[in-house]
Amino acid sequence: MKLFEQKIEGVPQFVSYFGPVLDVLRDLGGEAKPKQVFEAIAERHEVSEEFLNQTNKNGQPKFNNRVAWARFYLVKAGLLYSPKRGIWALTEEGKAIEMSDDLAVDIFRREHSALKADEDEDQAPEGEIVPEGVNYWFVGAAWDEGDQTSRFLEKGIWQNGYDDKFLHLVRQMKQGDRIAIKASYTRKHDVPFNNRERAVSAMRIKAIGTITGNHDDGKAVEVSWEEIDPPREWFFYTYRTTVARARFEDDEMARQLVGFTFEGKDQDIERFLKHPYWAEKYAEDIEPLAAIEEQEEEDDEQPIEPYGVDDIIADGGFITRGTLQGMISRIESKKNIIVQGAPGTGKTWLAKRLGKALIGKRNPSPGQLRSVQFHPSLSYEDFVRGYRPSSNGLVITDGIFLQVVEVARAQPDIAHVLIIEEINRGNPAQVFGEMLTLLENTKRSRADAIELAYRKQPGERVHVPDNLYIIGTMNVADRSLALVDLALRRRFAFVSLEPVLNDSWAAWCSDRGIDGETIDFIRTQIGALNDDISSDRSLGPQFRIGHSYVTPNETVEDAKAWFKDVIETEIGPLLEEYWFDAPERATEAMARLRNGL
Repeated sequence: MKLFEQKIEGVPQFVSYFGPVLDVLRDLGGEAKPKQVFEAIAERHEVSEEFLNQTNKNGQPKFNNRVAWARFYLVKAGLLYSPKRGIWALTEEGKAIEMSDDLAVDIFRREHSALKADEDEDQAPEGEIVPEGVNYWFVGAAWDEGDQTSRFLEKGIWQNGYDDKFLHLVRQMKQGDRIAIKASYTRKHDVPFNNRERAVSAMRIKAIGTITGNHDDGKAVEVSWEEIDPPREWFFYTYRTTVARARFEDDEMARQLVGFTFEGKDQDIERFLKHPYWAEKYAEDIEPLAAIEEQEEEDDEQPIEPYGVDDIIADGGFITRGTLQGMISRIESKKNIIVQGAPGTGKTWLAKRLGKALIGKRNPSPGQLRSVQFHPSLSYEDFVRGYRPSSNGLVITDGIFLQVVEVARAQPDIAHVLIIEEINRGNPAQVFGEMLTLLENTKRSRADAIELAYRKQPGERVHVPDNLYIIGTMNVADRSLALVDLALRRRFAFVSLEPVLNDSWAAWCSDRGIDGETIDFIRTQIGALNDDISSDRSLGPQFRIGHSYVTPNETVEDAKAWFKDVIETEIGPLLEEYWFDAPERATEAMARLRNGL
């Protein structure tokens, strides 16, 4: 039986590719380019030209995409990694393992439960790329039991204190890489520049070393340590996560941090203070909004309240955990996503909470999570960069997008999210300009930087960092809007929200005082109305009434009176707009909704 005809029972067909990918890489010496892997598997397993020419809905070859998905799952399982861009390689475990059907099924189910992707139609994520040669790692040493630095130095090791985080990063550490133990925090006083008593991000370097071995379990590496006594203090550009790799290959600030940490160089404070983000933050005259952000940053020193998929559900998200996790995975891989749906399906509500889940905090700082709304008069000069009047005449000023870009570049190890509401109300090609190209998930590095239409200095080039995520919302029922620009569609993943009146919605309403009989009544009436709207040739499914209209935020004293009020003041006016040329239909629909109250 040919490879493309094989299928292990109970799992998608591409899972059958796990073994062939491993076998081909072994025969190719342990690493190869993707094209070599595709060609070797196709030749060895006699894949027909007919199948090689088949494409999915995104225009990608089905065969190549299946192989790429197999590679993705094998990377997640710790059997493959990418030593540099465009190379697939076996880990030590991958070289030795014997792939069976049972093992393949176990790998798929373990990873797919969190991913929930359509592997035949969706593009396989590329995975994290680590350059060849020496890499520089910054790691924490604080566990629940306290600071582990002394123990690490004594035993010549560094250990990951988590069982479910950072495993893939630790596996990427290799013999000869440099590593530093750091502690990150903020401070207001005793800093080597005039911070005007505003919080400054700082990082204490406590020890440096060279990795001498990797246990390949995602948990520990062996290190030849050198204690830094007293510790050296670095400011501005810091790593707050437990494990971070300095992107020295395309980030000048990371290169300076590496020189400071491993070569003993001094930090060029003045150079960092000229960076737009810190120049504005520590300016003598701070804008009111910046002052508010500064105050809220002080609160970051307090314990962080985490936020994730389960919190979205608890807050009133009537979507399954698997679906939400799939959305998070798509944002992480694609970098840009648009949440689309009919009126009242909770697009903005969900977009904000997806942003919080990406960041991992219930109350992220204003600099990490920002929102903007597109409208017909919004221009490139407003959103990206343009001339603005000032006391010194016209001055080139960054818009919200470049402001967010600079903040994300200054904090490279934490996620930053920009929410664009009603993204189809503006003209995306006009508003984004050349930045539309830089949004692509494959063009998020300094190597892809380009010059903008308005430059603050000759030769200035800009790129979008890969820790910046864009979440847009789109009302599919707005007839005043043109079709979405195809260039925008190619750079965004799209997820659709449906009206949801399921058991989770019913439980939410019950907790807020609506009795079971009324809940069933509302569900029946709204369901019937949406059926009528869907079957109307002048409207269609995109005009259905979303669940937000009938989801209370507070306790309801009189459920039927509350629903009647919603009909009269919210749903009714919307129906009159829908059937503006047939007002009797809106009147009849409202009468049917009220019938039985």
